[in-house]
Amino acid sequence: MQDTSDSLVTVLAGGVGAARMLAGIVQVVPPANVTAIVNVGDDLELHGLRISPDLDTITYTLAGEINPDTGWGLKGESWQAMDSVRRYGGISWFGLGDRDLGTHLYRTQRFAEGATLTEITAEITDAWDLALRLLPVTDGRLRTMVTLAEGDDAGREVGFQEYFVQRQHGVPVSSVRFDGAEATAPGPDVIAALADADRVVLAPSNPIVSIDPVLAVPGVREALTARRADTVAVSPIVAGSALKGPADRLLTELGHDATVVGVARLYAPLADALVIDHADADLAGAVAAEGIRPIVAESIMKTPALAAALARTVLAG
Repeated sequence: MQDTSDSLVTVLAGGVGAARMLAGIVQVVPPANVTAIVNVGDDLELHGLRISPDLDTITYTLAGEINPDTGWGLKGESWQAMDSVRRYGGISWFGLGDRDLGTHLYRTQRFAEGATLTEITAEITDAWDLALRLLPVTDGRLRTMVTLAEGDDAGREVGFQEYFVQRQHGVPVSSVRFDGAEATAPGPDVIAALADADRVVLAPSNPIVSIDPVLAVPGVREALTARRADTVAVSPIVAGSALKGPADRLLTELGHDATVVGVARLYAPLADALVIDHADADLAGAVAAEGIRPIVAESIMKTPALAAALARTVLAG
């Protein structure tokens, strides 16, 4: 396998799968050579606070402080603030641990002082002693909105976190859109990070609600397409199922094939190669027929060693 230790790597990222992928990459590439362009469609304002779940999940994971039981939030949490909110009858469906709350308080303070999300994110990652760059895809307001498909709320549009957390992503959906995307612009260095990378990676994130919001920002899809020959995607679908979250159900509900072939169909215009798990090796030919080169490898990152091995595979391409 070729030496990729000095490569510049840019990863399109969102959620737990991306966090684990990045944790593998920084084991095999100097962290200072790694840039993550991160989804902000999941962001929300709650209790007067500015909350950026994907940015925080990646930060906490790479700092070694993620809650291992949930895959989000900080380990060693206490919940006294939320207990008080429940006592008063306030909004409590979106859990904020006491340690995690400090991140959102700081982010909100800095917004009030006029800082951008890019600047604030750099300050937070510096405070956690992380050497890689986390770039919000935009400093503008971008929100993922989901239209519910069944029950009394059929046809109602809700914010992503209401669908994902409050409703436990258990309600079928009929459409997803990215509110405000057309009015945004890529954040500082986002386009340059795509242009300058030796390898671009589409992390094993939900294609619909983690990767598509990033691509919805004007100019990002075009910049990624220009780097197609150097881009490798990792399928978030293994043996027809998502490892975590609703990616498989969303793909089906929105008319896509919830297999690695369906992922290949979505990513063929964007990436030269798609990493699929050994469990899907029999579909490699069908993946190739979609116009994207299949790479069969162990893709389930159960341990740091497996994450690093997957990173080496991805970087070798």
